[in-house]
Amino acid sequence: NYLTILHKALAVAQEWGLLKVVPPVKWLKVPPIKFDFLTFEEADRLLAAADPEWRTMIMVALKTGLRQGELLALTRDDVDLVAGRLVVNRNLSRGELTTPKNGRTREIPLGDIVTVELKRERHLRSDLIFCNKNGQSLTSGECKHPLYRACKRAGLRRIGWHVLRHTFASHLVMRGATIKAVQELLGHATIEMTMRYAH
Repeated sequence: NYLTILHKALAVAQEWGLLKVVPPVKWLKVPPIKFDFLTFEEADRLLAAADPEWRTMIMVALKTGLRQGELLALTRDDVDLVAGRLVVNRNLSRGELTTPKNGRTREIPLGDIVTVELKRERHLRSDLIFCNKNGQSLTSGECKHPLYRACKRAGLRRIGWHVLRHTFASHLVMRGATIKAVQELLGHATIEMTMRYAH
C-alpha cells in the first residue's frame, strides 16, 4: 500500500514537471490474504445469538454483502421495501460520507426474510436505517463488540464485519451464482477480486 502511494506521488510529480522520469518501484511479495467465511449453519447460529437490537444489521450484512461503511450510511431513501431492493450509493468511513469503494452505485435485491426484518427495524430516531439511540451514525468501534458477543454466544471464532461480506459471496457461489453476478452484487471493480470466492 505504501509503495502504491509512493508510485502515484512520483507519477503526479512527473505530470507536474517536477520529475523527468518516474523511478521504477520494486513491488514486494505479500502473503496470500486470509479468507474466512461462515458456513450456512454457523451463519444461522450467529443470527440466533445476536442481541435483538443488532440482529437486523447482522442479517442485512449476511444477506446483502454490504461493507460495514455502506451499512452505516444506509438511509430510508436507499431501501424500497415494496420492491424488495436497496441501493448502495454512500459509504461512511471515519465519520465521513463518501461514495462506495469503487465509486459506483449498485442495486441489491432483498429476500423476503430481510424485507420483513427491515420493516420491523423502522424507527423515528433519524433517516439512517442503523443508528445509535440518539439517531446519530454508529462508529465501527460501536459495531465491533455486539458482533463479538454474538460470536461468543454462538460458540464461533471471533470474526469482523468483513467476514459477513465474505460469507454472503461464498454462499452465493455455493448456491450456483455466476462469478459475474457476485461481482455486480459486491461492487468489485475487477472480476479477479471476486474470484477469491470461487474456492
